[in-house]
Amino acid sequence: MTQGQASPPVFNPAYSGNVFIGATQDFAAAQAVIYGMPMDWTVSFRAGTRLGPARIREVSVGLEEYSPYLDRDLSEIRYFDAGDVPLPFGNPEKSVGALHRYASTLFAAGKLPFGLGGEHLASLGPILAAADAYPDLRVLHIDAHTDLREDYEGERLSHATVIRRVCERIGPERVYQFGIRSGTREEFSWARANTRFFPFALFDPLRQVLGELRGHPVYVTWDIDVFDPAFAPGTGTAEHGGISPQEAFAAIGLLRELRVVGLDLVEVSPQIDPSELSQILAAKLVRELLLACVR
Repeated sequence: MTQGQASPPVFNPAYSGNVFIGATQDFAAAQAVIYGMPMDWTVSFRAGTRLGPARIREVSVGLEEYSPYLDRDLSEIRYFDAGDVPLPFGNPEKSVGALHRYASTLFAAGKLPFGLGGEHLASLGPILAAADAYPDLRVLHIDAHTDLREDYEGERLSHATVIRRVCERIGPERVYQFGIRSGTREEFSWARANTRFFPFALFDPLRQVLGELRGHPVYVTWDIDVFDPAFAPGTGTAEHGGISPQEAFAAIGLLRELRVVGLDLVEVSPQIDPSELSQILAAKLVRELLLACVR
């Protein structure tokens, strides 16, 4: 696919037409493309993240299009919502491959891919595609968990191993981890020795490393469970002691200084949170990330 060439925008013929608020209907003119990664094949505690992408879109209708944090409006950018990528139920390897192929078409078309998950393993496909498109890639991993296991219950492809697989592809020194507060002793030791590891916080350490990230292509993978469950209980493996939305929105403002080439937001399980607080927070994050990262 050549630069700027449009591809068939909607993958699922049964897709209801529900899109993220403010999305354009013109794929060719879009700067960014939102797409769903409805996958929860390896979730180890409470399943249901495959329902996340649809519900994030549905609750987005309650948002204002204007961000007072960034003084920017969604009407100032152009983004397309492609619906959910169809994935082979229960097959992690083929699902990662399908997401890799789709994200690759977006990079080739000159779009900024923005995936909505789905379990965190879904992020591996688009991150690998980003590494193919940008050999100098850096990955910002914002999460409660290290996700650095070599395998989980004998499986190398798992939401508990996804960042270890990323490290193998681009090198651990190019992986920046923020907000981490859960993992094995071995994972924490490995992270401290190998990745750029900043546990328990997001804003201050991100601000400290901006200088070394500027100019490099950056992929941001954001797990909703980085938040304290007081703010986002709707996730499969909630961990107390997390960050606040205020810290998150301040950190997103810092991303305006970076060359973000791809993003995803994962691990929203709407059926766990009947209050809808998690889904509403996720939708607001999507708005802020779009406004910060789409030029």
